[in-house]
Amino acid sequence: MSNNIVSKFLNWMKTAAGLSIVTTIVVAVFASIHTGPYLIVNTIVTGGMLALVATGLTLMLGVLNIAMFAHGEFFMIGSLTAYYVFTPISNYISENPESFVAVIGPLIAIVCAAIVGAISGVIAEKLVFGPLRKRSTDNWVMNSFLLTVGLSVLLVNLHQLIFGADFKGIVGYWSGMPVSIADVFISRDRAMAFIISVFIVAVFWFFMTYTRTGMSIRAVSQDITGAQIVGIDIEKIVLLTISLACALSAVAGGSLLFMYPSYPTVGLEPLYLAWFVVILSGLGNILGAVAGAFMVALLKAITVEYIGTGWDFVVPSALIMLILIFKPSGIFGSDVRGALDK
Repeated sequence: MSNNIVSKFLNWMKTAAGLSIVTTIVVAVFASIHTGPYLIVNTIVTGGMLALVATGLTLMLGVLNIAMFAHGEFFMIGSLTAYYVFTPISNYISENPESFVAVIGPLIAIVCAAIVGAISGVIAEKLVFGPLRKRSTDNWVMNSFLLTVGLSVLLVNLHQLIFGADFKGIVGYWSGMPVSIADVFISRDRAMAFIISVFIVAVFWFFMTYTRTGMSIRAVSQDITGAQIVGIDIEKIVLLTISLACALSAVAGGSLLFMYPSYPTVGLEPLYLAWFVVILSGLGNILGAVAGAFMVALLKAITVEYIGTGWDFVVPSALIMLILIFKPSGIFGSDVRGALDK
């Protein structure tokens, strides 16, 4: 038994995924030794939230084959919702600092961001993707790509017209002393953002793996005709998939409001990073997207630390292009396109 486990581990180590994960861990250890453990802490916090955005993006790709270039705008919707929900709560907390609202107030704002994000996804499906799917089956990828770019421009300009171009942010959600991890002090907001991301990713994985609805989503992603034959309601699954994907992005926007204040184009950076993750990990691979999120977060952190902030998108882009030359399907990619394909 032990020999089989060792053999499987060694075979996995020889794969692109195994080598990439091991290399990432080694680089992270050496970087933390040289610069201090704060780099690892920042990578973990950023990677956790990036995993949410990338998971929603890869869900759209894996199930609906939609290159969602408006995904960053749902991040913006989440941050905007959290701002307007938390502002009056913050005023109440400032007058009643010992109130229980000081603990649950931020969670209320983040939950509202998720709800509004999900509703926005439903509206997008009913008004945008649904009509396109009924009228156009040819050149679906190109048409949906153009549609999402147009949706992105529309949402950005609506934000600017209705809410203005001013930055709408907060100092922080939770007050109190920073949390100390390995002699690195991180704010309570960052710690809670990571806890929230881990919780949501774990719940989402359980939902996709063990629930009947999650299995239906996976079935649709792998064979839509077969799913119809066994009685799965495709329209309901499509609607649920889009709402879930948009909600995940909105949760990230709401949770990171203290880092990314809401303004019309706040979703661009999370969108670019999420695309780095999806391309690197392989289209439609949710589990790979979670691992890829931490890889991209580490790569970005190391670039900023050793080269400079102006290179934080240049170096990751160049490295991803180099990887794709030798591994076009991505590090965790596979021949079968499915939401949870390994």
